[in-house]
Amino acid sequence: MIRVAAVGDIHMAPDSRGLLRPAFETLGDRADLFLLAGDLTRHGTPEEARVVAEEITGLPVPVVAVLGNHDYQDDRPEEVADILSSAGATVLEGGSTVLRVNGTAVGIAGVKGFCGGFAGRSAGEFGEPEMKAFVRSTRLSADSLHRELESLAGRECLLRIALTHFSPVRDTLAGEPEEIYPFLGSYQLAEAIDGAGADLAVHGHAHLGTEHGMTGGGVLVRNVAQPVIRRAFAVYHLACGTDAGAAAEEGRPAYAERGMS
Repeated sequence: MIRVAAVGDIHMAPDSRGLLRPAFETLGDRADLFLLAGDLTRHGTPEEARVVAEEITGLPVPVVAVLGNHDYQDDRPEEVADILSSAGATVLEGGSTVLRVNGTAVGIAGVKGFCGGFAGRSAGEFGEPEMKAFVRSTRLSADSLHRELESLAGRECLLRIALTHFSPVRDTLAGEPEEIYPFLGSYQLAEAIDGAGADLAVHGHAHLGTEHGMTGGGVLVRNVAQPVIRRAFAVYHLACGTDAGAAAEEGRPAYAERGMS
C-alpha cells in the first residue's frame, strides 16, 4: 500500500504561521508522500508563500503541489512557486513527477485547472474573444493534464495520481450552491483523467463540497479542501503490485482508505 496524504485550501498568512507544522511533522509515520491541492495562501503574496514554505521545509516525505486561484491573486504565481520549490516542494503546472515509494513508481501529474462547468451545463469555446479565451484556458489545462498522465504511463509508473485545484467532477461539489458549479471546475478535467487513466484524482477549491466522488470512467476523486476534510491532512491508501492484482481479480477496486489525520 502507498499512503497518500493530501490537503488543499489551507490559505496561510503571517497570522497562521506555525499552525500546521506540528501535524505536518507527523507525516513520516503516517504517509509516503504529501500532496498540496492549491490555495495555499490567502492572496498569493510572497510573504504568505514564505509562511507556507516554513510549514513544509524539511518534512520527512516528498511534497508535491499545485497552485490555486488565491495563489494567483497578487499576480506573482511564479514567485510563489519558486518560494515553495526552495522549501523542497515540487510545484507542478502542466507537468509531472515520479516518486519511488517502497520500490513502487508513483507518478503525479499536476495542473491548477480552471472553470467551465459540467456536462449539459458548461461553457463553450464560441462567440466573443473573452468567452473563447476563458474556455480555452480550461481546455489547454485539461490537455496538459492528459498529456502528462499519458507520459507517466509511458514511464511505467505503477500508480498515477492527478492533482488539481479545480474539480473534475460534480460529485465533490455537493453542498456548494449549484449556481457556482461552473466556477468550481470543469468536465474537461475528468475527460483528461479518464482518457489517459489514473488511480486517484485529488483536488481542492470547493470549501462547502463533499470529499468523495468518481469520474464517469471510474477514477476515484477526493476533495481535500481543508474545510471539507476538517483536518491538517487526509490519508488515502492505494494498492499496488500484487495487492492491486489480487484486488482486481476479486472484483474489488485496487484502492483502500483509512481515516483522516
